[in-house]
Amino acid sequence: MPSNFVEELTWRGMLHDVMPGTEEHLLEEMRSAYVGIDPTADSLHIGHLVGVMMLRHFQLAGHKPYALIGGATGMIGDPSGKSAERNLLDEPTLRHNQQALKEQLSRFLDFDSTTAKGSGNAANNAVLVNNYDWMKDFSFLDFIRDVGKHITVNYMMAKDSVKKRLTSEAKEGMSFTEFTYQMVQGYDFLHLYRNHNCTLQMGGSDQWGNITTGTEMIRRIANGKGYALTCPLITKADGTKFGKTEGGNIWLDAERTSPYRFYQYWLNVSDADAEKYIKIFTFLTKEEIDKLTDEHQEVPHLRILQKRLAEEITVMVHSQDDLNNALKASNILFGKSTSADLKKLDEKTFLDVFDGVPQAEISRSELENGLDMIGALADKTGFLASNSEARRELKQNSISVNKEKVTADYVITSADLINDKFVLLQRGKKNYFVLIVL
Repeated sequence: MPSNFVEELTWRGMLHDVMPGTEEHLLEEMRSAYVGIDPTADSLHIGHLVGVMMLRHFQLAGHKPYALIGGATGMIGDPSGKSAERNLLDEPTLRHNQQALKEQLSRFLDFDSTTAKGSGNAANNAVLVNNYDWMKDFSFLDFIRDVGKHITVNYMMAKDSVKKRLTSEAKEGMSFTEFTYQMVQGYDFLHLYRNHNCTLQMGGSDQWGNITTGTEMIRRIANGKGYALTCPLITKADGTKFGKTEGGNIWLDAERTSPYRFYQYWLNVSDADAEKYIKIFTFLTKEEIDKLTDEHQEVPHLRILQKRLAEEITVMVHSQDDLNNALKASNILFGKSTSADLKKLDEKTFLDVFDGVPQAEISRSELENGLDMIGALADKTGFLASNSEARRELKQNSISVNKEKVTADYVITSADLINDKFVLLQRGKKNYFVLIVL
């Protein structure tokens, strides 16, 4: 028998709305549910993670999860809380994005029918579907005849997502294309109900109107019963948007967001957010989380919750090796490290670690005969205000090159280059400067 999925989401703070009867329906036998994912990029970002975690908990409870790539709906645009339509995707881009997303999803969901047995039920392997596959050959006339006649405009206009756009002051208003979004999403649920016996759709709380349009189609067209469940929209305690930084989204793709920057994002969340996020974004048990929370409250300055959260989610999204490298990179700024440690950093991680540190560019030819320390500190770079200040700091033994203390007679050469491009200068413990050699 399946375990209690709704109960699991409830204690984790992952349940917002649930249609009556859903919990009982899921406890009867293995069921199928889906979450829709926007395919407009070839990577998920952490804003997608709540839905993905819901699917994983669903699978762990012994049920069958479907991840639906919104190839068709991604071409339309969703009015739910948004002010602009999405861009049209061509099919090659859509297929590329779909494959990339499946690779990322496979870190969370078991797509292998030989291993995904859940709680002992029949194979509950995850399945990836794309609504473009069943919508691309659906003619407009067929759609309005077979689907459109069953849902009234009055019903569609009553949805909060539609009302907000129609009453907003935005000049562009709401196009007919966008207005029909809930019809297309509702049809997805009907299609999956008919073809995959999918009886539950899950999503963020802003999707409740679209999801219930699907349950209404199942009732009116298929004479069946569909269920709806949503999770809260994740917020930060300070009111800023979850998953956003000055540099944009926090992506799951290491090329877009390095594992170091990913790790640092979670490490730097507030205490209040850490208590909430560790329930949502890890698979630690209630007992483990309660114990960690108690320990954290006794010594909050040690940031026990943040460290465990950052470790768990970095390993889950990337790997143990990536976590180890992120920890080493963190120690370069905040702990004892060596020139050898620095030279192990790839270029992207190096730039992430020293993001915002002052920089200066010098030509490669200036290293051919060696760059003296006065020039490196003042003349050529402006790191220090004057040659005399450079001499004074060197005399006081407060200058390092690539984390190694140097004296006034040290000469920087190409042998000092990190990634054949950078030299790290340092005064004291906290003042850094990056030389970029071009």
